[in-house]
Amino acid sequence: MSDGRLSVFKTYKLYVGGKFPRSESGRVYEVTDSKGKWLANAPQSSRKDARDAVVAARKAFGGWSGATAYNRGQILYRVAEMLEGRREQFVREVADAEGLSKSKAAAVVDAAVDRWVWYAGWTDKIGQVVGGANPVAGPFFNLSTPEPTGVVAVLAPQESSFLGLVSVIAPVIATGNTAVVIASADAPLPALSLGEVLATSDLPGGVVNILSGRTAELAAPLASHQDVNAIDLTGADAGLAKDLEVAAADNLKRTLRPQAVDTGDWSADPGTRRLTAFLETKTVWHPTGALGASGSSY
Repeated sequence: MSDGRLSVFKTYKLYVGGKFPRSESGRVYEVTDSKGKWLANAPQSSRKDARDAVVAARKAFGGWSGATAYNRGQILYRVAEMLEGRREQFVREVADAEGLSKSKAAAVVDAAVDRWVWYAGWTDKIGQVVGGANPVAGPFFNLSTPEPTGVVAVLAPQESSFLGLVSVIAPVIATGNTAVVIASADAPLPALSLGEVLATSDLPGGVVNILSGRTAELAAPLASHQDVNAIDLTGADAGLAKDLEVAAADNLKRTLRPQAVDTGDWSADPGTRRLTAFLETKTVWHPTGALGASGSSY
């Protein structure tokens, strides 16, 4: 083979509904590394792409929320397996995206894989933490159980293109929600490559949809969309976050505001805060039957 062969450049695409479309608008924008070197042309998503992603997420919600928590955990663990197999690719992309050395980028990728495993383990346990039987005065069972909120719009962190990205996506889907994710505007390539991993990891199409482009342009229609149930504002600056909160209030979306921890160390123990952020509590009353003198209905 000739040493003078031309390199085959990767064409990055969106991930919507389990497929890899180009932006509906046909637009792209240049993505560069920390030194200004060109890396790739990323699709610049439009408002129509955002609406299409919501349709895909809603279509997938019934099946994903209805799956057993154990099955969701298996699928999240499969994502970790697939990431481990493509570790070198993600190390290279994260190093370029965040201006890190190869060793530091490797540590970030390893932490992201471990984060998937962490949330995979929580899928069938979070219900025991936030649900349970409530003591009531009367012959009733009173049980509270967590249920997913629905379609969640997620503004991924701008600075942490991969570990932060995983840290906001995994808890949303671990609890049975579906997601429309806006990748980091300046460093979207690891997110777009993550779509390729999700497509080959048994995750049903539409559970996660990944868009790249201008965060404000895409977030506005998602915040005001009547079929989006919640929004994570992690990747928004203070001014944008305020505007999106106002828009989200129109249909009473659950809103996760940017937290101080989100701009710090994403490798810290995530706890359960993000798992519970997009859960609703359903409480059911059920009669136990007539109680006898001994206090038993049997």
